[in-house]
Amino acid sequence: MVEVGLFDSLRRKRRPGTMRRASESDTRHLETWSAARRGVEAYVEPRTSVTETTVVLIAHDGEWTRRRIGSLDEAQRFGRKHGIPVYEVAKVGYPKRMREYTQRMKNQGK
Repeated sequence: MVEVGLFDSLRRKRRPGTMRRASESDTRHLETWSAARRGVEAYVEPRTSVTETTVVLIAHDGEWTRRRIGSLDEAQRFGRKHGIPVYEVAKVGYPKRMREYTQRMKNQGK
């Protein structure tokens, strides 16, 4: 009989070279966040050697959030389902309002 401790999963180490994939909680966060804001657009960031494909949701005022999404196709499906335009960051860059929002938050000490 093998006993599994309550915190064993926290102690397990990820194999070198493996990345955490997008999860259902990532998708729930994106859905909840976008539903609570207006003028939301999605900007897909490509997979890197360190990070899985991510999407940055940016609201009308520049407020933003980032989560793993799995792939560009998944981001596009998410956008269609929620009526959110989807852009590739590598092609269009980030919108000015995102940089301005981040600067405002820094100035406010948040």
